[in-house]
Amino acid sequence: MKKLAWILLIAGVSLTLNNCKAFKEYKARVAAIEIENIDLQQVSDGEYTESFDAIFVKATVKVVVKDHRIKSIDLVEHNNGKGGDAEVIPANVVKAQSLQVDTISGATASSKVILEAIELALKKGINK
Repeated sequence: MKKLAWILLIAGVSLTLNNCKAFKEYKARVAAIEIENIDLQQVSDGEYTESFDAIFVKATVKVVVKDHRIKSIDLVEHNNGKGGDAEVIPANVVKAQSLQVDTISGATASSKVILEAIELALKKGINK
């Protein structure tokens, strides 16, 4: 019985250390996100799909551009913890016609991940 307890304790410690390492990597990835200002005049008409994965938060978007304007952004996938409130970000970007929108308080990581996915999608249309 003592041997089983030790095995469970070691397994628990190992899981905790792995989660701690993953959490540190997640925080570093989110902190490293810098949203660029994309010149929409350089983005060709089209539909662009892209994802960004920050370990605990992932977003996939489909961006439709016509006449150098963002016509729509579909949030295809958003895996988040408590970041569901950030799902307004695509509508805010369409309204502003810019990635320079405020992040959502309490959902900053999700906001940044969604914005990064949109940025990467728009970059696919540059000089196409």
